[in-house]
Amino acid sequence: MAKIAILTDSCCDLPKEVVAELGIHVIPIELKINGKIYKDTERSPEEFYRMMSISEDTPRHIPVSEDTFVQYYSKLYKSGCTDIICVSMSSLASKTYDNAVSANKRFFKENNEANGKLRIFNLDSRCYSLFYGYPVMKAAKKALRGASADALVAYIQDWFNVGGGYVVPYTLKFARRSGSIDETRAFAGELLGMRPIIEFADGNAITAEKIRGVKNIVPKLLEHVEKKMTPQTPYVLVYGSEVAPIKEIERELTKHSGRKPEMIARIGGVTASSIGPDLVGIMIRRKTDV
Repeated sequence: MAKIAILTDSCCDLPKEVVAELGIHVIPIELKINGKIYKDTERSPEEFYRMMSISEDTPRHIPVSEDTFVQYYSKLYKSGCTDIICVSMSSLASKTYDNAVSANKRFFKENNEANGKLRIFNLDSRCYSLFYGYPVMKAAKKALRGASADALVAYIQDWFNVGGGYVVPYTLKFARRSGSIDETRAFAGELLGMRPIIEFADGNAITAEKIRGVKNIVPKLLEHVEKKMTPQTPYVLVYGSEVAPIKEIERELTKHSGRKPEMIARIGGVTASSIGPDLVGIMIRRKTDV
């Protein structure tokens, strides 16, 4: 009988209670802030936001190592797993996915008896935060209802293929320091009061539109997303330090789309270190003709 394990990293930003309830295996990603190293799961998002705001250095995440992945694969294999579905944060921003893949090859070299008994699927989320945490969560629920590993992999990959994440940072300081946005463009944007809608889709991160003025962020983001969104399909929301903007988005998008968000979550330290703690974001299923 198949025994499937869903394995991911803490950049997925899934709530701890959801992880525990569904038996999802989450590898903590480490963050380096002001010369000290912290596990992403050992402090609250708000604590990381505060530390980052006063940090003299650029906060950085430390990719999950090949050794760590081998340890997790070994532990899950010894527990009787026949299939491991390992979903990693975007390979554009981290070596975590590459290390997961190399660990896959190394595991089977070191454990010949596992060949034919265990399958390891490595999936590059090509995105961040709840934008891959949500399909991981849904896959875990499907696994509990008896779905096969192949069906779960197909489900997750479908989300990555048609999903689109749309994020607006309220400040460009962190994106500029981390390299997520070109420093010259970020500096010019701040001088002009511009904020980008960053689109994460098809394995790319691009500036889809520019918004002038903070007061226009929510209405312009909603306008942009509604053009891209497949009607009557699930969507999720993420936010950082400020609650009010995401509440407005939830209210307006519920009214316009006719359905409530499937999930709302605060971004963790890893996502905040790249884009900043002050942001709002929406993940949707895009129209196939867009």
